[in-house]
Amino acid sequence: MSFSAPGSPPPESPGQQPYAGPPIPEQAPPVPPQGPPIPQQGQQGQQAPPQAGPYATGPYPVPAAPYAAQPPVAPPYPGQAYPPAAYPATAYPGQPYAQYPGQAYPGPPPAVDSLRSPQGLATALTVLLSIAAAVNLFLTGVCAYGWSLMTDLTANPFKVSDSALTRADGLTAAAVVFQTLLLLATGAVFIVWFYRVRQNGQIFRPDAFTLSRGWAIGGWFVPLGNLVLPFIPAKQTWIASTQFGPDGSYRRVSTLPVTAWWLVWVAALITDRVFSALYDRATTPEKLGTTYVVGAVDGLLTVAAAVLAILFVRKLTGMQNTKAAQGPNAAL
Repeated sequence: MSFSAPGSPPPESPGQQPYAGPPIPEQAPPVPPQGPPIPQQGQQGQQAPPQAGPYATGPYPVPAAPYAAQPPVAPPYPGQAYPPAAYPATAYPGQPYAQYPGQAYPGPPPAVDSLRSPQGLATALTVLLSIAAAVNLFLTGVCAYGWSLMTDLTANPFKVSDSALTRADGLTAAAVVFQTLLLLATGAVFIVWFYRVRQNGQIFRPDAFTLSRGWAIGGWFVPLGNLVLPFIPAKQTWIASTQFGPDGSYRRVSTLPVTAWWLVWVAALITDRVFSALYDRATTPEKLGTTYVVGAVDGLLTVAAAVLAILFVRKLTGMQNTKAAQGPNAAL
């Protein structure tokens, strides 16, 4: 047996024809497998360009990550524009704007109270209270006229005519209607003014009040409570609207104008209820005479209450205007 070198034709055996085919190419030695290219010194962190061909031997090129403020590309939702915006440019309806992703929306800013001048309402109240005083003065005269008729009717029934009695009833009814209408109009404007000065007083001195500002309105509509509840914020607003001394010291202020107005107003209110009850039940000249006396007293008390209310409104409005213009301390 004989051996031949690699790549050489096999040896001829006896009786075998020599090889007449194409020459056999020499085989290349096996090449060891190659790994990924090693980056050169100074190029660390940079990827080598992929090799040409359908299958690259290098790593697969991954698209660059989006910028920090750029949202990832995603298929649009139904009815949404593509690509979606990172964050809404404006706030959603009824929802504040979020500055950073994942941050809770801030709540609405706290409401800030501001001083509002009560001067216009005070002027309107002065006019309405003056008219109300005139109407109640007219009611007092009508009641005095009715009382004189009832006195004459009791002494001599034939001395008083039916037309005089009818006239007295008509004047009384007209005066009561005018009084009621003016009471509604004046009361509405007064409550608005009262709430405004109460708000201003809260800004001047928040520590001067024991009841919330809502009682400046609700206190008037509490049965029996309306005889006391409105007086509390009225007195406290009067105190809160008073300036301190020039050196910032506390100054005591008389609340007599507030107290006088309130006592007379409560007395007029109670007398008016009594007058209405007696007038509906009076069936004899004696009872009607007593009713007219109560009506005259009611008219005088209401006139006095209107005058004191004008003084109270104008004085308190002036105090708040002065404190708003000069500050909490009085000028020297």
